[in-house]
Amino acid sequence: MSEASPDAAWLAAALAAARPRVVSALLRVFRDLDTAEEAFQEASLRALRTWPRTGPPRDVAAWLILVGRNAALDGTRRRARQAPLPADEVLSDLDDAETPMAEAIDGQAYRDDILRLLFICCHPDLPATQQVALALRVVSGLPLAKIARAFLVSDVAMEQRLTRAKARIAKSPVPYGAPGPAERAERLSAVAAMLYLVFNAGYSGATGSERAALCDEAIRLGRLLLRLFPTDPEVMGLLALMLLQHARSPARFDADGEIVLLEDQDRGLWRQAMIAEGLALVDKAMRHVTPGPYQVQAAIAALHARAAHPHETDWAGIDALYAALERMQPSPVVTLNRAVATAKVAGPAAGLALVEPLAGALQGYFHFHGLRGALLMQLGRNAQAREAMGRAIALAGTPAEAAHIRRHLDRLTGDDS
Repeated sequence: MSEASPDAAWLAAALAAARPRVVSALLRVFRDLDTAEEAFQEASLRALRTWPRTGPPRDVAAWLILVGRNAALDGTRRRARQAPLPADEVLSDLDDAETPMAEAIDGQAYRDDILRLLFICCHPDLPATQQVALALRVVSGLPLAKIARAFLVSDVAMEQRLTRAKARIAKSPVPYGAPGPAERAERLSAVAAMLYLVFNAGYSGATGSERAALCDEAIRLGRLLLRLFPTDPEVMGLLALMLLQHARSPARFDADGEIVLLEDQDRGLWRQAMIAEGLALVDKAMRHVTPGPYQVQAAIAALHARAAHPHETDWAGIDALYAALERMQPSPVVTLNRAVATAKVAGPAAGLALVEPLAGALQGYFHFHGLRGALLMQLGRNAQAREAMGRAIALAGTPAEAAHIRRHLDRLTGDDS
């Protein structure tokens, strides 16, 4: 044990950082998400009681795993009317037990445990919203109320969603052995997709403080994933993409909560340290010469970040990168995004030519009607623009999105008067 007593901020940060390693190891022992979570909570409570007096252990995760395991086993013993767990004073002095346990659980075991936990949260039988919510609760430990607010549902509804997700996982066979190389690659792809869903839930869907909290948490988990797979260029690309997008967050909304388009943002508000980290990751990933979808999207974000002024944006490069992304990952949404760059390079008619064929696939998509309306407005086709923007307002997912389109409608009304 160290002699210095940790302060409250250090304690909170240490417990948050250790949570994925501890919960994943406890899940391997008990094979039940609820038991693993409860054991971690009990260990955390004991840490909060004892560490301010005794100082933190040399290996925080090993201490929490051992105490959590003992606490869970003690619960079983109490139910069987057996001996209780030793007193806090005994548990807090784990010099002898801590070291061999830390040595037994080496880096590879931690890596497999954490990856297993993340993979369980993004179980293919679960809807995407349940995957994200479960990861935020189990891996990140976010309070249920905060997750519920982020998804704009009640606490009761979110609790039911999490309960259903855990029940579905419990009914399906989950492998607890160390994953082989092929399975690890499959899990990595699924985990990366789930982390980006967490990020987008904050970047596009949440409001207020929940927006920043979800983005920050996705980035924290992305850093964890990169520590597990430090040479994987797609993991680098994913983290870079999230960093470069989140770096613009301070400029994305005005004081009234209204959306500020990229070309109108105050670039002095962009977080330069975050941009520098993202750009370095993009450059490092590209040196592997094995491009993937996250790397391409990060490269697009990098071109935006490198432009000190909107007129300096390399729209031709962005258009080419979106064309590459279309080949890698064909999607109507990718084509819709490419249409923005094409319109900048070749004019609104060229952009609209890409947008119009997407009507069937994207009829229920807010951004399709918003972009189509904007391009029609640039072409002077105001009646059609007004109709498209009306559809966009009806599909808006947030008040800010609806207000943004209404401003365009107000401009159209002014032009017609």
